[in-house]
Amino acid sequence: MFKNYFKTAWRNLMKNKVFSFINVLGLTIGIAVCMMIYLFIMNEYSVDQFHKNKDQIFRVMRGASVDGKSMQVAYLSGLYAPALLTDFKGQITNAVRVTQNDNLFTVGAKSFHEKKELDVDSGFFSLFSFPLIKGAPATVLKDVNSVVLTETTAKKYFGNIDDAMGKIIMLNKETPLKVTGIAKDVPANSHLDFDVVTSIERSRNAPWMTQWISNGVYTYIRLAPNVSKDQIEKQLPAFVEKYLGGDLRKYGFKWSLSLTSLKDVYFDKAGLDNARHGDKTIVYIFLSIAILILLIACINFMNLSTVRAAERAKEVGLRKVLGALRNNLVWQFIGESVLLTAISCVLAVIVLLLLMPWYNQLLGYSLYASWNTLPVYLFLIGIIVLVGFLAGSYPALFLSAFSPVQALKGKLKLGKGGASFRQLLVVVQFAISVFLIVGTIVIAKQMKYVKNKQLGYNKEQTIVVPIDNGDIYNNLNSFKTGLQHQTTVASVSAMSGEPGGFFDGQMFDVEGQTEKWSASTEFADFEFVKTLGLKIVAGRDFSAQFPADTTSAVLINETAAAKLGWTPQQAIGKWILNTVRDSAKRRIIGVVADFNFRTLKQPIDGLVISPAMDRRQILVRLKPGNLQEGIELIKNAYSKAAPSYPFEYKFLDRQFDDLYRKDIRQQTILSVFACVAIFVACLGLFGLTSFTATKRFKEVGVRKVLGSSVREIVVLLSKDLLKPVIIASCLALPSGYWVMSKWLQNFAYKTSMSGWVFILAAMIAFGIALLTVSFQAVKAALANPVDALRSE
Repeated sequence: MFKNYFKTAWRNLMKNKVFSFINVLGLTIGIAVCMMIYLFIMNEYSVDQFHKNKDQIFRVMRGASVDGKSMQVAYLSGLYAPALLTDFKGQITNAVRVTQNDNLFTVGAKSFHEKKELDVDSGFFSLFSFPLIKGAPATVLKDVNSVVLTETTAKKYFGNIDDAMGKIIMLNKETPLKVTGIAKDVPANSHLDFDVVTSIERSRNAPWMTQWISNGVYTYIRLAPNVSKDQIEKQLPAFVEKYLGGDLRKYGFKWSLSLTSLKDVYFDKAGLDNARHGDKTIVYIFLSIAILILLIACINFMNLSTVRAAERAKEVGLRKVLGALRNNLVWQFIGESVLLTAISCVLAVIVLLLLMPWYNQLLGYSLYASWNTLPVYLFLIGIIVLVGFLAGSYPALFLSAFSPVQALKGKLKLGKGGASFRQLLVVVQFAISVFLIVGTIVIAKQMKYVKNKQLGYNKEQTIVVPIDNGDIYNNLNSFKTGLQHQTTVASVSAMSGEPGGFFDGQMFDVEGQTEKWSASTEFADFEFVKTLGLKIVAGRDFSAQFPADTTSAVLINETAAAKLGWTPQQAIGKWILNTVRDSAKRRIIGVVADFNFRTLKQPIDGLVISPAMDRRQILVRLKPGNLQEGIELIKNAYSKAAPSYPFEYKFLDRQFDDLYRKDIRQQTILSVFACVAIFVACLGLFGLTSFTATKRFKEVGVRKVLGSSVREIVVLLSKDLLKPVIIASCLALPSGYWVMSKWLQNFAYKTSMSGWVFILAAMIAFGIALLTVSFQAVKAALANPVDALRSE
């Protein structure tokens, strides 16, 4: 019986090649998209799952209250870990500090600037399950001057891992480190990434290792098997009060502690750290798109199967006369659907293998997924079964219900109910397509708005050079002075954070204010305002003519003045004291016009610009002209100031790509999948049009003989199929407006939801559908009526 069903199914596929091709192509695309997104989701949810004790490992988070809003920060003082081990003895079995760093490592005459360096406690490889090829987890970092390299790094330094063990590497050309271990390359599904691991004890005298109020490390703990997260969190307020109570009251901070499970760290966007993170919103968007596109493909199958019902009516009638039960027929047609899905699944795997390089490029990283895993095979089998039953269930029930007498007499009527249901399915298809088009247009419009918005500072012709090593830091003055005397250089400034970068949050005592005030802080030299082209709206800028400005002056922005209840003019002369950084009051000497120093997802915050020392970036603004010549000039100056380090830089106006990379990627992905959805929907529409044209072939011939024009016939064949597209647009536009309004709430500054966006989306969908339908309609209208009437 099964062999007979298989033969029948295969003959039907071959007999109706156009319909079979449309079904297979639609399902192949739908399944390929599903598989792409399944691999992505599997990759996202596999992050940090390889650690043996993942359920017992937590990251300690610091909560802070700023302007009445709570935020979570991953950075803690180095004093937390040993204190937690002491105070929670028996409850916390291990505590490891981790800080991300980058330094120069030298082997012989070769130097390497490693940007993936972790400085950690000796228990790092015991707490986490990063496998070691050489060395023992408990002792590999026991010595303060030891270093662990990944397999790739060891080969890069020494040629092979055996030659690396026991060798000496110079850190910043001054500290010898002995290679005591080789780790396997870090898997892509880890939120921590490293090429080099060294001992954090080298920094034991740093402020963030000796002061509770100073923060610079992540702290990971392992709980005892019988201890829960809630048990520890209930005791953390007392811990904070014991060690930080006095300092928090003195400086005005409001801090708390909490625990984040290792399994949740990857999706914890609130951590404000430099580790690798994912976004559950993107996961949900991907999942929704996969379901929608697969649904469109299944609708195609259902539609095309039911419209071909009349062709198979005699087969069904004959089988029933010969004794076939309805259940037998249902399983036959579902089997055909499963066969078609299996063929599509095989083709989808081939398509996916071909598209994987492009897909990885689209995502921005390589997916960590293996084809030789049980979940992948189970997914493929599940797709075949689920889609086979979903796509084949309605056609099977519909076809198996035919009356054998009417079917064999050729008097079978499909009825208006079937036509209405098919139109409903077309509405669903195009509603999904219009929805995706709306999303694509709105995201593109917002990205264009963000890119072209005036940010309030001069970002053109400006080079950002990081201060990421001791040489450039120690020789900063000579580097800066040398560039300032060059004719191609307009201005040079050193600061703690460039626009779009990181800005410290500090607490201040302010004249006339009873409570301490929190604000973002920029620590910059006297050329800051000039280099960024900021506008002074009240008072004056820092000036070398006033040497006391270094220790007794600050600038604030307009928002800071407004938050403190002053006009820009009233702010001049008021005193302000940084409760942590300054021992004496500073006077406000000037107010700068507001500028977007953070992303446009955040409103402009109060900003205090202080000349206190904390230099992390250098901004060099070049005069208009030969940009490449200016870069070479900066490179030569850098090679003199820091000859051991490679010259690295970026353009300030390229910060857009860094700040909104995830949003731009969403735009690209949504655009691609919107096109795929439209294409698959039009495949089905093309099939329905072909069927309609064939079914009404003789009617068209009669109408032409009686004088109907080509245009009238095209309208006749097209109007019924285009009505669902119009209805779909009317249904999809309100939901598109609501969803994209929610998405725009992520931005403090956003584009308007113009009416033309929705009109354009509807016109695109209708235009594509019209072209699809018209192609077959025109072909039918131009056919020779003699061919249609010859048999009459």
